[in-house]
Amino acid sequence: MLFVGDDWAEDHHDVEVQDATGRRLATARLMEGVEGVAKLHALLARHGGEDLEPEEVVVGIETDRGPWVQSLLAVGYRVYAVNPRQAARFKERYATSGAKSDRGDTHALADMVRIDRAQLRPIAGDSEQAQAVKVVARAHQTLIWERTRAFQRLRTTLREYFPGALAAYAGLELTSTDALELLVKAPTPETGRKLTKQQTTAVLARHRRRNRDQKTAAIQKELREPQLDVAAPVAAAYAAAATAHARLLLALNEQIDALEIEVKAHFLAHPDAEIYLSMPGIGEIVGARVLAEFGDDPTRYASAKARKNYAGTSPITRASGKVHTVQARYVRNNRLADALQRQAFCALQNSPGARRYYDKQRARDLDYNPALRQVGNRLVGILHGCLKTRTHYDEATAWAHHGQLPTAA
Repeated sequence: MLFVGDDWAEDHHDVEVQDATGRRLATARLMEGVEGVAKLHALLARHGGEDLEPEEVVVGIETDRGPWVQSLLAVGYRVYAVNPRQAARFKERYATSGAKSDRGDTHALADMVRIDRAQLRPIAGDSEQAQAVKVVARAHQTLIWERTRAFQRLRTTLREYFPGALAAYAGLELTSTDALELLVKAPTPETGRKLTKQQTTAVLARHRRRNRDQKTAAIQKELREPQLDVAAPVAAAYAAAATAHARLLLALNEQIDALEIEVKAHFLAHPDAEIYLSMPGIGEIVGARVLAEFGDDPTRYASAKARKNYAGTSPITRASGKVHTVQARYVRNNRLADALQRQAFCALQNSPGARRYYDKQRARDLDYNPALRQVGNRLVGILHGCLKTRTHYDEATAWAHHGQLPTAA
């Protein structure tokens, strides 16, 4: 067998090849792209001989995405995505000085997959459909996070010169397209007071708002409330900044809506979509996010516990001497954790079993978040069973033992 440490950068890869005894056979710097991959294959063939099988090549690299990784998987190499934190701790075996070099990183990665690969997770062999869902679901969620950041910047700007706008558009939500269009029309307290009923109603009608007359009256009332003014030149400067933030949010809204269509289309085309949608608390967007992060490789999770550990819903135990504590997992996939928390929250509304389970956790004096995390943990286990048996969720089967006090597993 050959063991390869691959320290990647944007335009090149530093690699080291070892044999089963840890002897360094070769090092090289390979450029990103087709030529670099071809040179890597040639390098491995030269040291592995004609009888070398693809599965006898084990690669450690600190990423699980990109054309380079996909090309290694396509050949049949066994590729392990090493967590950078794991790699950093492993390198402390060699030196405690904190010294770093590309050559040292490749050596550590090669050693990791040679010595400790049983503790590492191989890159899942997800289907092309699952990979497509992952791309659009992550992009959609990233844009939503970007919108939140942009909104916070806009909100901070308005608080400094036009707090009346925050009150005026609170009923619409300031991230909504109609509220942003009104803000662009009237970005200062002076122009806000001049905003007419017809202008406001026209924007609300274009976006199909209900109770337009009441909403228009409420907006005009707030915009006409007295407030502390800033000097005209300063207000104009603030207005320019607020308008820029608002236009950015309008563009983000447009692209989020467009990506949402793509997320739903790719998710519904996946053969596991019906199983995910049968679960309580899961709709098309949350289902796409959960599928994207779990993947669809049927061999990736050996048990429900393994899936729960990856999800970060199962607790961890810290025991040392007389101290014994059970804590939440905070080192986890945040995208998956966010989606599962949303699922658990929604499941409380439409699953009697989930609600009873949650109430039992609260009866054990657990706070809201730990109790909700326990519901999510249980739902992950149920999902694992449904995917393994290729069956849809059934309320009675899922919560058949709801009368027993649930464990923390």
